[in-house]
Amino acid sequence: MTQHFVSTLFVIRSYFTWLPASVVSVLMLVVVGVLAFYCGNLVTTQLLRIPGSRKAALIRRIVSSLRRPTRLMVALLAMLSALPAATGFTAAQEDDLQLFFLFLLILTFGFSAIMVFRIMTEVYLNRLAAREETDDIMIRSHQTQIRVLRRLTEILVGIVTVASALMLFPSVKQYGLSLFASAGAASLIVGLSARGLLTNLIAGVQIALTQPIRMEDLIIINGDWCWVEEINATYVVLRVWDWRRHIVPISYFLENQFENWTHNSAAIIGVVFLWVDYQAPMDKIREILNEIVRGCPLWDGRVFDVQVADCDAHVMSIRIIASARTALQSWDLRCDIREKIIARIRDECPEALPRSRFSMMPPAAEAQEPWERMAPPISRPPPGSYMGPGMGPGSSSMSSD
Repeated sequence: MTQHFVSTLFVIRSYFTWLPASVVSVLMLVVVGVLAFYCGNLVTTQLLRIPGSRKAALIRRIVSSLRRPTRLMVALLAMLSALPAATGFTAAQEDDLQLFFLFLLILTFGFSAIMVFRIMTEVYLNRLAAREETDDIMIRSHQTQIRVLRRLTEILVGIVTVASALMLFPSVKQYGLSLFASAGAASLIVGLSARGLLTNLIAGVQIALTQPIRMEDLIIINGDWCWVEEINATYVVLRVWDWRRHIVPISYFLENQFENWTHNSAAIIGVVFLWVDYQAPMDKIREILNEIVRGCPLWDGRVFDVQVADCDAHVMSIRIIASARTALQSWDLRCDIREKIIARIRDECPEALPRSRFSMMPPAAEAQEPWERMAPPISRPPPGSYMGPGMGPGSSSMSSD
């Protein structure tokens, strides 16, 4: 088929012998490339019109994303096939054009492979996200593995594609061989320079396999509640509750200690502490709390208890525990319990509210100072009497008839 195609080009070329050979060769390659480009466009358009089931939808999506790379590859293949008929070029020029077309073809093929792999993984992730389960460890594990390994695969395919394309040129090939041959000091310098990158790449593989963190895990880092929003090949994006973002190297999660509240399950037990007076009726408070918690839709119905956890000279400390499906629901559940129990205690048993007490007592005789015990008593006039000027304790009171 290729020979028939080249023979046809020679026949067409014979009609343009009145033009310079180099001009005819360039025009022939351009025309062949343009025709092949539009033929590829026609083929992809017809494929997109094919109706079908769910699998056909995936094929149509892949074809739609690869329309431009497919056209370019078809055009490059057509120009490579037509190159023997371009007799207007010298042997060196023909070799250079062939290397250039192969270079572009390899890069386009590698880019297409990355696009197909990305589309297939995105379709799988979308199917996982469409499931009804809100707390499925398997779903989050698959999401983490696919996202991390996909980025590592894209980096690896990109490096191999560029290296393969560059190795076509003799000068680059000789440089690469000499670099591998003198792998002593050069490899040491490159390894030290890329130590951080290689550490994070290897840590990314370990994260994907061991999974100390997963997508949408709730972790505590630097005192902040954070959700794992994105796991890249070298870093992790953490979303804080106030919409801030922490950008953390992925190796951090293998070298440092952190809390993961959703490692095995998103369910968690929340704790509420309440301080009440010693006169608080505990039986009634337990009944009120039982009514509040069981009537709250955020409680998952698994764990609930009320206990006197501690006390001091002034108040008692009551610990209330209640479980929820997620950590965020646990936070809302605890806030709801606090608001309702404070209002009920204030309205129904105000004696349970904490208060401060003190008493004033006269000092005992033994506790008085010696000079206080030896001092004579001070005589005071009887109630209702009047002491005028010049009248002391020894003067007699004057009464009027």
